[in-house]
Parts: sequence; C-alpha cells; structure tokens
Amino acid sequence: MPFDIARVRAGYPALTEGFVHFDGAGGTQTAGSVVDAVAAAMRAATGNRSTAFEPGRRSLELVAAARAAVADLVGGDAAGVVFGPSATALLYTLARTVGAGWRPGDEVVLSRLDHDANVRPWVQAAEAAGATVRWAEFDRGTGELPAGQYADLVTERTRLVAVTAGSNAIGTVPDVPAIAKAAHAVGALVVVDGVHAVPHAPIDLATLGADVLVTSAYKWSGPHLAAMVADPGRWAELRPAKLIPSSDAVPERFEYGTPSFPLLAGVAAAVDHLAGLDADATGDRRSRLRASLAAAQAHEEALLERLIAGLTALPGVTVYGSPARRWPTVSFRLAGMSPARTQAALGAGGFCLSAGDYYAYEYFTAMGLRDTGGAVRASIYHYNTADEVDLLLAELGRLASGTATMAG
Repeated sequence: MPFDIARVRAGYPALTEGFVHFDGAGGTQTAGSVVDAVAAAMRAATGNRSTAFEPGRRSLELVAAARAAVADLVGGDAAGVVFGPSATALLYTLARTVGAGWRPGDEVVLSRLDHDANVRPWVQAAEAAGATVRWAEFDRGTGELPAGQYADLVTERTRLVAVTAGSNAIGTVPDVPAIAKAAHAVGALVVVDGVHAVPHAPIDLATLGADVLVTSAYKWSGPHLAAMVADPGRWAELRPAKLIPSSDAVPERFEYGTPSFPLLAGVAAAVDHLAGLDADATGDRRSRLRASLAAAQAHEEALLERLIAGLTALPGVTVYGSPARRWPTVSFRLAGMSPARTQAALGAGGFCLSAGDYYAYEYFTAMGLRDTGGAVRASIYHYNTADEVDLLLAELGRLASGTATMAG
C-alpha cells in the first residue's frame, strides 16, 4: 500500500502550526503519543527506583520498557542499552572509559565525514593517552567515504575505529560493514554514530558490525534523550569513572545520576509510534518496526530524488556531494547569498532549515567552506510531503532569481 502520509502527519500536533520542516537532521517534531506518554508519567506518582513501593516499581518499569524499545529499534539487547542526555555526552563517557586503556603507540582511526561528536572525544582521548589518530578521508567531489582505504589505515596497533552510519551534512551512507570487518580483523573496537541513520531505515546492530551504536531519540520523533547500545558483555569489560554508591551493574554503571523517567516513557512511546507508521505491519514490535521504517524509507527516498532534481535544475545553486547512497539530507549554497542569509530568508517564509556546519566540522573544514558560513541543509523526514518539496524549490527559485537580478 502507498505510504499514508495524511495519517502519518496527523500523529504530529506541531505540524498544525503550518511551518514547513526540513530540519529533521537537527531534531524532528515530537509525535503526539510521545507527548501524551511524557505527560502521563509526570502526572503519575513515581519515585526513585525501588521494589519496596509502587511509585518506585513504576520507575523501574519505565526504564526497562525504554531499554526494550531501543533494543527493538536497532536489533540490540535491552540489557546493553545505556541512556544519556545526548549522543555527545554518551560518546565522551565512552571515550574517557576506553581511552584510559590506551598507551603511546596505540592508534585510533577516525573519519572526516563524521559529526564532531564521534570525532573530538576520540581525538582528545588519544591526545591524553599519547595515541595516534589516523584519518579516513572522503572524496571531495562525490562525498563518498571509500571503504578500501581502511585496509591501509587499520593496523595491528589500531584499538578503535569510529565511523558514521550516515553523514549529517550530505547524507552519505558509508559501507560500515566493510569498515567494521577490517577493524575486527585486528581486534579493534567499532563505534558507529547511528544518529543520522536510525530515523530513516531499519537498522541492525549485527549487520552493521557495530560494537557500539549511538542514536538520539529526538531525531526519531521522541524526547531529548540518547542511547548507546552494545552487547552487555562488551559493557562488562569497561569500567567507567563513577560515584562509589552508584550501581556497578551493567548498563547502569554508565548512567550518571537519576534518569528522567518521564522522558524514558517518551522514548518507549516514540519507538511504538515508529512501529505503527505502516498500519498494515504485523508481528512483534521488531517486525513492525522493520516494515514501517522500510515504508518510510521508500517515501523519503522519493522525496529526496525530487528535491535533488529540483535543486540541481535551479540556477546559482550548488549541491554538495553525489554519493551513490545517501540518507535524505542535502547541503547546498545559493550564489550571491550567505548560508545564514538564505536560512533567514527561507525562515521568513515559514521554512525551517539548518545553516552553518551542523557540527560536521571536519567535512566543512576539508571542503574549505566552514570559514565562509558552511552551507544550508535540507533534511527530509517521513512527515514531509511532495508539495512541501515543491514549495521549497519554488521559494529557492525566487531567491535565486532575486540574487541574479541584484548581481546583474
């Protein structure tokens, strides 16, 4: 059946305000069921986790439900789901913990295509340990991250390979399984930033070859929380810095302080929402997630094709990268207008897009664009429509015509 976009959009209260959202890569709108779940958890009596009284048991149940939901989303083990306030915070925790075991001469392989959250924590951990950072480079024209280079980058001294499952700047989908295979051949840990991939397609931890996968719930219709997923046995090998009285169990030992129980309720609700995008999907939640996200992916890919075709046809518009596979994200610049000005002009018309480097620091530095304002990013999510794509293209066409007139 065709993707029921009217039904899908009805699940997002914020869409009734009339803004056109092409900023999902920076954070999606929140599903109504998520809002309801958070509010219900805040209205109910809850206490700190305890089996001694009912409000404490409710908190335990909220945590367990959220872990199970994220595990279903990425094909992981609920006992290996670690929660934190953001992907950046979780990766810093992981980098400090893993990096404590590095020594001078050890090597870390990073990618210039990654969000800085999966770069800077590792760079700083390597510097503290005296380890060496080696860089995987992307093709400046296509935006591809050639997997073949890892055969030379990965050595017997490699302790960790960090790579993105999707560029948050230009959408590139690297061959993570091939990269992970090269890393695992020398016993290196593979840390995958899944923040820009998980919202757009069925994802499987084992298929990717990720030892650790990071994802952010607010990029897939949920609240501002993130999760870091690994096999529980992997977590058991690591000893993070922690308070003496706090739990030493896995995965709790990696979670600092009392969690936000209402937001965890929202995480579980968000996963349930994603599982219901395809009303005809059947089976357990993991099966329904795979079917629903596959349907959403097909919808998004059709919109992406429409958007790229329209952008490349506009005079004065430069689109960055042309990878063979990309998530529904495009960065571009309009001749004669800075990215910030383009963003503001579009914003005045109710279009929501990002501008700048969006924390893709290495990408924009390598492209020579960071010091000149970066680019404008249009990112598609499953609640976007073909009409919205056409409206954006029409507005960009008007802007391009205006800048051409001024230049003339």
